[in-house]
Amino acid sequence: MDGLITLWADTGIAHFTFPDLVMIAVGLLLLYLAIVRKFEPLLLLPIGFGAILANIPNAGFTEPGGILYYIYHVGIETGVFPLIIFMGVGALTDFGALIANPKTLFLGAAAQFGIFTTLFGAILLNLVPGFEFSLQDASAIAIIGGADGPTAIFLASKLAPDLLGPIAVAAYSYMALVPLIQPPIMRALTTQAEREIKMEQLRPVSKREKIIFPLAVLLMTILFLPAATPLVGMFCLGNLMRESGVVERLSNTAQNELINIVTIFLGLGVGSKLSADKFLNLETLGILGLGAIAFSIGTASGVLMAKLMGKFSKDKINPLIGAAGVSAVPMAARVANKVGLEANPHNFLLMHAMGPNVAGVLGSAVAAGVLLAIVG
Repeated sequence: MDGLITLWADTGIAHFTFPDLVMIAVGLLLLYLAIVRKFEPLLLLPIGFGAILANIPNAGFTEPGGILYYIYHVGIETGVFPLIIFMGVGALTDFGALIANPKTLFLGAAAQFGIFTTLFGAILLNLVPGFEFSLQDASAIAIIGGADGPTAIFLASKLAPDLLGPIAVAAYSYMALVPLIQPPIMRALTTQAEREIKMEQLRPVSKREKIIFPLAVLLMTILFLPAATPLVGMFCLGNLMRESGVVERLSNTAQNELINIVTIFLGLGVGSKLSADKFLNLETLGILGLGAIAFSIGTASGVLMAKLMGKFSKDKINPLIGAAGVSAVPMAARVANKVGLEANPHNFLLMHAMGPNVAGVLGSAVAAGVLLAIVG
């Protein structure tokens, strides 16, 4: 009889609690979104699986000695994994559209407006009983508005590690929902005639310009915002490897093997923070709500800035490209192109939208640097 009792005590069934089961269900939901709906599967799949592992009682995955414990503390708590991801994204990014039309830099900057409005929103939420966000917490939550997962994880790991799980899930969830969230906002803020605007073809960009650009961006960051150089520096390194043409093997590794390996560990590490005691609380709902507001404001401000620029520019600007100012690369640019094609089947905006899209990557990194410098 004692043996049966001991055997029962060693089973997972004897130790499962309702919160554990809820979080495992959340993990399964993330797997469903990744596999069936194909929403950001490269990260939602390992995050969802990590969430399941983290909530298995007595398994020890997230305790000292467990693999998720070391993945988190070695790669995420130190900020190493997001930086390596940024290097890979830089190696995958073509700045040609931004260099050919530098005015789109303002659209990438305007789309970051959601970050700073949400910062004040998170602070005001403290007036509601049950919420206690510090300035560091509010800053980490606000970066969700940039729709940049690695940046959100990097900043949260520095300012609010206890909120890393919900912030990461919110950031990647809204990135995945770009095709659902953005189009209604874009249509509401533009007329049919504005959506039909055809933009002139971009000028060719020389190889010399593409090599000089990441170096110039890094120099400006060093001079004016050193706190952002970890993110911007790795991004520029990846892009320089791509454009220089002399380290093709390194560029290919950064674009493929390295970023893929780190993405697996990054997802598992984030999933390890989705334990019931940290996720199932009122603050998580507040973070998810604020993230949606931040992302919506960022989309709207980008579109409105594009409309304003169109009134003063001698060249035609389709305001839809402003929505690509959020740094969900290249999904936001594809959505802008799709909505443009719906209005005019001959209106191809993808390359024009890539300008503000890659500007948004830089913009979110700069915004993170500003917040880190102020409250870090």
